[in-house]
Amino acid sequence: MRELQEELGASSPSVVFHHITQLEKLGYLRRNPGNSKDYQIIGDTPEKLITYLNLYGMAQCGPNGSILDGNPIDQIPISSKILGFSSTDAFMVKAKGESMKPKINPGDLVIAKKSNKANNGDIIVCVNNEEVLIKKYQHFDKQILLTSFNQKFPTFIASSDFRIEGIVKSVFTYNPNIF
Repeated sequence: MRELQEELGASSPSVVFHHITQLEKLGYLRRNPGNSKDYQIIGDTPEKLITYLNLYGMAQCGPNGSILDGNPIDQIPISSKILGFSSTDAFMVKAKGESMKPKINPGDLVIAKKSNKANNGDIIVCVNNEEVLIKKYQHFDKQILLTSFNQKFPTFIASSDFRIEGIVKSVFTYNPNIF
């Protein structure tokens, strides 16, 4: 705040903090939930408080094409503030199977950020052998390895049709005992 105060010529850090808070409330700035000093500028048009994310079905049983083909099966309303990135880059899939347990369970809603590239260790939503999967991405030499968290499922080499659809950013755990 002091650096911004000096840069802007403001009278005190509290003035800068007040203006940043107002820009957040109006939707022009978003604070990174993981780092309170990190802000994202939304742009000229403020982001809405509630956004509707496209839900593209279940990971592991996707269609032959891209899961981001513009044909979502549902739209789920969520607070834009919890994303940590622009809602225009976000999509959802529903987890199926037990290969990513204990971190991602069957029925969990997985929020991903659209991307066709990943870093080693990223958890990704991808298409492999015409199936939509959620896996840990590892790239060694010229091979891409896809790994599960659950040790019962072996690591395997990505197929020739492999493509990344997005990077997993959040998981909303399904709990059937809530209702």
